Amino acid sequence: MSALLEAREVSVRFGGLTALRDVNLAASAGEVLSVIGPNGAGKTTLFNAITGRIRPTQGAILFKGRPIHREPAFRIAQMGVVRTFQKTEVFGPLPLAEGVLAGALARGDTDPEARAREALETVGLQGKAHLRADQLSYGDQRLLEIAQALAAMPQVLLLDEPASGMNHQESAHIVRLIGELRTQGFAIVLVEHNMHVVMTISDRVMVLNYGETIAQGHPAEVRADPRVIEAYLGVQKTDAVAG
Repeated sequence: MSALLEAREVSVRFGGLTALRDVNLAASAGEVLSVIGPNGAGKTTLFNAITGRIRPTQGAILFKGRPIHREPAFRIAQMGVVRTFQKTEVFGPLPLAEGVLAGALARGDTDPEARAREALETVGLQGKAHLRADQLSYGDQRLLEIAQALAAMPQVLLLDEPASGMNHQESAHIVRLIGELRTQGFAIVLVEHNMHVVMTISDRVMVLNYGETIAQGHPAEVRADPRVIEAYLGVQKTDAVAG
């Protein structure tokens, strides 16, 4: 199956700092690819390069085989590559339905209200559509941001730490939701520190460290890779014991 989204030899430099070095990525429809690594590894920079918030210093980003790395962010989103963020970006004073409606309007949907309702139903917030975003729990705000992304009718969905700060029940809901979206044919690229979520839902995992890919493959293979244990998973275990 050909990839919907590809990054080919992507490097990003900020002055003398190399944030990404020769990174390759491929995500296909109906697949969950997780990108993991310690803080500062380059995960958010990769998302920013894919979605047009920054331009790669070298290399290419392709969507359906077409280079998109010189397109503006709004155009990339209109094409069908949409992301969420580490920090929730929701329309606080607006009712949920209106906030999600903005995503559908941005894509030019012929029936944006129906699209907004469908997106809220997909994430399980249809019963709270009358509430304002700032009345929601943190976990529901994370779901709302996913609904806003879905309303824009993406084909590739980039989720930046969707389970961050969630309790076990909320993160289990995120796992189920991502599984449903995969079944619907979305190509999903997931950045996440919750290793239970990553290992449960991922088809493949790639690991960044200091801007370079140090491992990529099936979750079980990556988890057992000595380089990954040394650079990231071992640190997580130490932090868990210390906490």
